[in-house]
Amino acid sequence: MKKLGIYIHIPFCLKKCKYCDFVSFQNKNKKLIERYILALIKTIDNVSERLDVNTIYIGGGTPSYIDEKYIVMILEKLKEKFNVIEDAEITIEINPGTINESKIETYYKYGINRISIGLQSTKNEILKKIGRIHTFEKFLETYEIVKKVGFNNINVDLMLALPNQDIKDIKESLTQIIKLNPSHISLYSLILEEGTELEKEVNQGILNIPSEEIERQMYHTTKRILESNGYKHYEISNFAKENFESKHNLNCWNQEEYLGFGIASHSYIDNKRFSNIDNIEKFINNVEDGKNNVIINEKQTKESKMKEYMMLGFRKIEGISISEFERKFIINPLFYFRFEISKLEKEKLIEVDLDNIRLTKKGLDFANMVFEEFV
Repeated sequence: MKKLGIYIHIPFCLKKCKYCDFVSFQNKNKKLIERYILALIKTIDNVSERLDVNTIYIGGGTPSYIDEKYIVMILEKLKEKFNVIEDAEITIEINPGTINESKIETYYKYGINRISIGLQSTKNEILKKIGRIHTFEKFLETYEIVKKVGFNNINVDLMLALPNQDIKDIKESLTQIIKLNPSHISLYSLILEEGTELEKEVNQGILNIPSEEIERQMYHTTKRILESNGYKHYEISNFAKENFESKHNLNCWNQEEYLGFGIASHSYIDNKRFSNIDNIEKFINNVEDGKNNVIINEKQTKESKMKEYMMLGFRKIEGISISEFERKFIINPLFYFRFEISKLEKEKLIEVDLDNIRLTKKGLDFANMVFEEFV
């Protein structure tokens, strides 16, 4: 029986961050939250085949914003409908300012074994500029609670190229976080998404963000510091202590299957990619009326699947395993993509080393150019 991952989307926040363009809603009433959770659980209940599940990821939004009883209801329904394997990785995203010890204890009691904490920066003035609801001190309180309850698989999210951020800020932030010894650190560069509050403030000159050149310096500084402190750089934006890589994300980058539940969630099953609508009222009403919420249904060809496998694989620092590609597609990628690989090698964006095709240091800076060859 095949194993798959599950993603649960909780689209509620106390306050929406200025840079966020995810499908999420701030400060919604309790009635809407409960209707949504019940609708989400009903969609889980409608799954007919009992499948093996090796990862569950509860993301948002801010899952820790809602009452923990709803998280318990979701987990209990998942364990009822699926065979959640004994050592499954079960992650929940939390934000400082939305948890207490009782809530974290409930997560632990009901099988969650990985916590991902949204920090973004250790500088309070930067946190305020990007619309975060917490301070660095509140993050430290949150981290202490999570450790006290018994979690040892903890991710901390940080961001690069934030307003008024410089390399000194990055170095100081890393020093403070490394002292805490989290098992995993995710590091994302700010993207000014169209229509967000932060994009408007930057365009109006209210806030300034670092240049692309400075952002790249930040990235490589971070990479060097984390690797020298025992963190393996295993994906473009992710670093982990040994054996603490995110299994859920690795499954996605390895083109494994997953099911998404909730608005705007995505699924990949039997070479088909589909997603749910992003209108929360319509989503709930459709579930209550027994109607379908799927809006995309893409059937992959062998060629499109191979191209996607290459794009996803290049996100991993180890790159694409040639032998694994051959096992999966019964063809050698060095032959099938010989023109693309030759071009990218000449441009020094990728390298072929024994069984792997991977990004070079230059390729890390121009990864989008590599991805474009396989669109």
